[in-house]
Amino acid sequence: MNWDDDGYAERVAFYDTVYEQPERALDLAWLRRWLPQQYFGRRVLELACGSGYWTQYLAPAARAYLALDVSPGALALAGQRPGVGGVAFAAAEIEALPKPAESFDAAFAGLWFSHLPRQRREAALAALHGCLAPGATVILLDNGEIQGGQFPVMEYDEAGNGYQRRPRHDGGESRVLKNFPTEAEFRILLAPYGAAEMALLRREHFWLLRYRLPSRH
Repeated sequence: MNWDDDGYAERVAFYDTVYEQPERALDLAWLRRWLPQQYFGRRVLELACGSGYWTQYLAPAARAYLALDVSPGALALAGQRPGVGGVAFAAAEIEALPKPAESFDAAFAGLWFSHLPRQRREAALAALHGCLAPGATVILLDNGEIQGGQFPVMEYDEAGNGYQRRPRHDGGESRVLKNFPTEAEFRILLAPYGAAEMALLRREHFWLLRYRLPSRH
């Protein structure tokens, strides 16, 4: 068994398999309709865009769009998607992104938060909110706990992070960090930012967290 603490680099070409499973088709059809409507005319920051699956649907609706991912291989795939001609791509974690000259008024992250180490959550959210304008809308999308039936969490580290074993195209396995956050955790993490209109929507295979930052008075 070949284990790897960071199996994402080897899995870039297979990122989209999460969206190709037939039992998820109804959820995805709804998400592909609903999500772009949230970003019409907005200046959008996307975290961990991966192969650009969601970028291709959201970017055409936006006024401006910056997509981040730590993997240059993932960004190369994302740049080949339809509808991304106006997208700026950057190889960076959110904590390493310089504060933009013009703040973003919306943010999106798909399948990012569940792979974020618990010890990085506060810093990552602080960096994200530092790039956002007052009144900005944030949407986080991720796998529901039903995904654990396919890839059960096999172990936990001292920080409470869970790990799954995922197959690789070379026949080996990767050790992949995967957490399933609760609504209570989000309320604690977002309390310092005065998040308003916070709603956690659970569909069969995915959850969506949507909230808005306070506007200036």
